[in-house]
Amino acid sequence: MAAAPASSGNTKLSGIEGLLIDLDGVVSIGGALVQGSAEALRRLERSHMPYRFITNTTRRPRRQVAADLAALGLAVDMAHIFTPAALVRAYCLERNLSPFLVTHPDLREDFEGLSTGGREAVIVGDAGPFFTYAQMNTAFRKLMHGADFLALATNRAFQDQDGDLSLDAGPFVAALEFASRRKASVYGKPARDFFDAAVAALRLAPHRIAMIGDDVEADVGGAMAAGLAGILVRTGKYRTGQEAALAIAPSFVADDLSAAVVAVLGDTRQPGL
Repeated sequence: MAAAPASSGNTKLSGIEGLLIDLDGVVSIGGALVQGSAEALRRLERSHMPYRFITNTTRRPRRQVAADLAALGLAVDMAHIFTPAALVRAYCLERNLSPFLVTHPDLREDFEGLSTGGREAVIVGDAGPFFTYAQMNTAFRKLMHGADFLALATNRAFQDQDGDLSLDAGPFVAALEFASRRKASVYGKPARDFFDAAVAALRLAPHRIAMIGDDVEADVGGAMAAGLAGILVRTGKYRTGQEAALAIAPSFVADDLSAAVVAVLGDTRQPGL
């Protein structure tokens, strides 16, 4: 059953028929659900509005992302979770590329079965404590010898489990770009191809879809550049005044996922009513 278009008083959200939702910082933070996020997802289910999760998480394989959501009480079809690694794997498979992974070891399972003897591709994600000089220098040398340069994401920072910001993959991608004088092809948000893949799964025109995220650049700016509405939530990595960083203001700014869903559905009723 198709969802009815949003009836929110915010004209920039009128006609929204589907959602893309970020995970870290929006649905959960540090392994715990953001208050009201589970009920917000239940509201979407009751309204029959289709949605998909689109995340720049590059430390965990997609299987683990789904398992972590299940542990929080959210049963999510793995096919409804879009990660940069899935897109890069398909790219490597199509071109018979052999991956050199500058990633967290847990992510390796998303690249199992790829060629080991073809042309190389340096793939950079958030390796966290596994970033080393030796690994970065090997990646640099491979780039200098012509390996493809693929970035799973270029986020500057993420909200860590202690509540403070930590370096994400972006600064490490930038270091390799600077050293090699090459630009990485980006496959996570804000890359247009990543949004296009998730939009295609919803089978809706981009202007009928809104992206809900806590990253003003990757989530909101990227989505709006791809033709979607962009909803910024004041949770996770959001810091006061960040919405002013965009040349075009977000379509909507909400306190959290629950408030964003209410704005999209135009439903101010109490949960469960």
